[in-house]
Amino acid sequence: MFNKERKAGRFGVGLVAIAASAALALTGCSGSTDDSTGMATDGASETMAGGDANLAITFLPKNLGNPYFDTSNAGGAEAIEEFGGTYEEVGPTEASPTAQVPFIQTAAQQGVGALVVSANDPEAICDALNEARDAGVKVVTFDSDTNPECRDLFINQATSEGIAQVQVDLITEQIGDEGQIAVLSASANATNQNAWIEMMQTELEANHPNVELVEIAYGDDDDQTSFDKTAALLQTYPDLKGIVSPTTVGIAAAARYLSTSDYKGEVMLTGLGTPNQMREYVEDGTVEAFALWNPADLGYLAAYAAQALITGEISGEAGDTFEAGKLGSYTVDEGASVLLGDPYVFDAENIGDFDF
Repeated sequence: MFNKERKAGRFGVGLVAIAASAALALTGCSGSTDDSTGMATDGASETMAGGDANLAITFLPKNLGNPYFDTSNAGGAEAIEEFGGTYEEVGPTEASPTAQVPFIQTAAQQGVGALVVSANDPEAICDALNEARDAGVKVVTFDSDTNPECRDLFINQATSEGIAQVQVDLITEQIGDEGQIAVLSASANATNQNAWIEMMQTELEANHPNVELVEIAYGDDDDQTSFDKTAALLQTYPDLKGIVSPTTVGIAAAARYLSTSDYKGEVMLTGLGTPNQMREYVEDGTVEAFALWNPADLGYLAAYAAQALITGEISGEAGDTFEAGKLGSYTVDEGASVLLGDPYVFDAENIGDFDF
């Protein structure tokens, strides 16, 4: 059975405070931009902060204007303010493979202490990142990694095992650990989706013998296709008790279908989603709970990891430890990665504390 206390864990500390500080950070740290590049300019020349350490840290998300990255980068800004560094956010408007390259190059020319990057492509920005590293810039990736040789540290939001486990825990609890369920995935060749689903199948077979997975459907991460696949699943399996959708597009589309159907409250739905897209469905009773990770904490941890690299507290070797403010102590794992923690569960009690 799913332990409701899991959702407090490392991520449950001061949720309202996180949301409030994120909102303040988003208001106060947007910066001015150069019309020709779209790059934020305030604070760009402030490369020295916090004594002798160069704690000028630039966040480079996949693209600007993305609510998910607005939240994660606000968490980074909160952390940087705590340890007395200089925060900046730059990035492209479109998340294309090479769009981040000029921003990496400019940040290196400005002499920042660290870049915190969510990579659009694992290889396309490698040369630019390594040039920045050769110039003394520490590189931390978060949310989406590059090839390991192109960065100093990766902040991993959750393991595949953790993501699979929390979804199994949620759906089996919601259906009373018996009955038919289906999976509504993204595309048939989505590597991460397939890995999660395979682990979910293994867990179901080993520990939930009364739960039958009847079909894995594919909505191709398209809203209408996912909506139609939800309808087809319900028509094909009249005894269906639950749907798991490990994709933010799929879970929102499935919730939209269920919310106006006779299946509302009868067929349970969970998976991976964001609070803003799922809030109305939690509040109207269509969805009981779903999971993701807390992007504010992800950005916060990435900023503290960057500080630890800049100051020499860690080098990125396995076994290195560092303090990450309110999140506590973390240890570097093999492959120069740091795990944020278990996925976070959103429900009616906490969903109002988040805006992404």
